[in-house]
Formats: sequence, structure tokens, C-alpha cells
Amino acid sequence: MLAIFLKTLPFFAVIGLGYGAGRVRFFTAEATAYLTKFVFYFALSAMLFGFAANLDLAEIFSWAFVCAYLLASTLVWCLVVGVALLRGAKPEVAAFEAHTGIIGNVGFLGIPMLTLLLGPAAVGPVLLVLAVDLVVFSSVLTLLVVGFREGRMSWGIFRVLGVGLLKNLMIVSVVLGMAWGATGWALPAPANEFMVMLGAAATPCALFAIGASLAGRSAERLEVAAWLSFAKLVLHPAAVAVAALVIFPVERYAAGVMVAAASLPVAGNVFILAQHFGVAPQRVSTAILISTAFSVLTVTAVIAFVAR
Repeated sequence: MLAIFLKTLPFFAVIGLGYGAGRVRFFTAEATAYLTKFVFYFALSAMLFGFAANLDLAEIFSWAFVCAYLLASTLVWCLVVGVALLRGAKPEVAAFEAHTGIIGNVGFLGIPMLTLLLGPAAVGPVLLVLAVDLVVFSSVLTLLVVGFREGRMSWGIFRVLGVGLLKNLMIVSVVLGMAWGATGWALPAPANEFMVMLGAAATPCALFAIGASLAGRSAERLEVAAWLSFAKLVLHPAAVAVAALVIFPVERYAAGVMVAAASLPVAGNVFILAQHFGVAPQRVSTAILISTAFSVLTVTAVIAFVAR
């Protein structure tokens, strides 16, 4: 486990560096916002396109994989919703807490870290996890929150949902990359070098941006945020492990990558959604802070388990 810890340490050290720069105001909130935009719209998009363009969808897609991840995530989602409702939370708050308990930082942290630690073959399973998170669970969250507020479901919700998916560059980059890969054509050398060079900036910039964004977060409802962090860091990967290794016949390596992806801390885009809808943003922010801090140990332990 020590060897795995030493390999994961540089990733969290860059996050810590960003956090320190944000705390002393060397890196302002405005600078963090622009760095995040660069990562999301340029560097990460180039990395995802390059990865997807070199994948064979028929080789990486597995219904057993998708079903295992959906089942485990749905069970944890329902558990967190139940706990929130028993506590007296409003339905939309319960939905956001459940979303916080299952959506990990796959894009900014998972793709670069798991690809390096578990090998290039991890790209396919990680992208499948990312796709399920973005397409399924983010859509369910939007439908529920809007439905609870309006008191009904309308076709307009689905139109907004579709536009939102089309505007998500992580989804667009993966789809375009897979479409290119399906042609069987290799990327022209200058284009490939461009993607590699731009994509290489994604890892350090994304990690630094994660840390800098954490520096501006304040704590609220610590006991709830701690529970949500526990659900994300412990319950979610445990449920995924049982589903992928016991219930569904998922190939062992892909199952291990899925479990590692499920162990990642709460994603920053959950806070963006919470701010957009005005539902418990401080609570989500605190969960992101706590889960990221403790993930130094929990993610290391899960990856060590997966590596064995």
C-alpha cells in the first residue's frame, strides 16, 4: 500500500499546492475560474477526444459493466435519499444529497490518475463510468429537481435536458472521438501532436484548479457533509465492488477500474449544479472539501486493493 500511496501522493500534492495558492490569495477566485475554463473547454476536451479516438467502442462497452455500476449507484442513491427524508429534508435537497453521494471527480481527477496508476487500458472503463454519471444520473437529478419545483413533468424539461447534454464538452468530446475512431482513420500527425500537447496540460491544471477552488469553500452542516463524504468514499465503492465482482460477471480488470473510479471524492460539478438550482450549495461544498481531504487515504487503499 505504501508504494501506491507514493504514486498517488504527487496528484494530491498538486491539489494541495493549488489549495495553498488559493488560501494566501496568490491565486484568486477569478483566476481559478479562468483556469477551470481552460481545463474544461480546451485541455480536458483534447485529452478525452484523443483517448476516445483510439478506442474501439465494441471492445470497451459491456452491458454487465453498465448494469453493475447502475445498480450499485442506484442503491447508494436510494439510501442517501432515505436518510435525508427521515431527517426531514425537502425532496429536492434529498435528491442533491444523493447525487453528492455517488458522483465522483472522474473527469478532472479520475481520468489522469487512474490512467497513470492502472494503465492505459483503464481509459475505456473510466469513460463508461463518466458517461453513466453525466447522461443518466445528472439527467435524473435535473428531472427530479425541476419536477418537484413545478409539481409536474413537462416536455420542456426534456428539451432543456437535451440541450444541456449537447453543451457538455466532456460528452461531446468523447462522442466525437469515438465517431472518428469508428472511421478507422488515424489522426493526421499534426492534429495528433496538437491533441497530445494540449491534453498534457489537463492533468496538472485540473489538479491545481481543484485545490484552488477548495480554498474558497466554507463549512456548513458538517455532520451531513461528513455522512455524504462517507457515502461517496466508502459506501459507493463498496457497493460497486459487490455488484461488479459478485452479482454481475464483469471482467476483473474492468471491475477493478470501476471500483477505483467509484472511490473518487465528490465532483466539483455537483456544486455548480447546486448553485444553479439554489439547493444546499454550502452543504455540497463542504462535502467536496471533506471528501477530497480524506480521499488521500481512501483512494490509495482502494487502488491498492484493486491492484492486487
